[in-house]
Amino acid sequence: MPEGTLPVFYSDRAVRDSVNIKNFILIRFTQREVENFYKLLTNFEKTVTNFPEIYPENSTNQNNRRAVLSKQLSVFYEVYNDQISVLGVVDNRMGYDKWPR
Repeated sequence: MPEGTLPVFYSDRAVRDSVNIKNFILIRFTQREVENFYKLLTNFEKTVTNFPEIYPENSTNQNNRRAVLSKQLSVFYEVYNDQISVLGVVDNRMGYDKWPR
């Protein structure tokens, strides 16, 4: 990892969210869309490790940030001194009550 970058860790919830979204995509679409989903997450990681505060603070909780990766996908994360913690991966078509707090 280049100097000055922070490692990204996924919470159990974020992993579950990602698997659920992947399974939904496989049922409704094709493997190609699953690969696009993982490319979005990979690009998010590359960006946020170098620029942790690039995405705006979450409107419902000022301690975490919301990265809108596509019309359908958002990632919620917190920045600490030594790491970035992904709290959840959310399908934007879900209601606000499903967002990480």
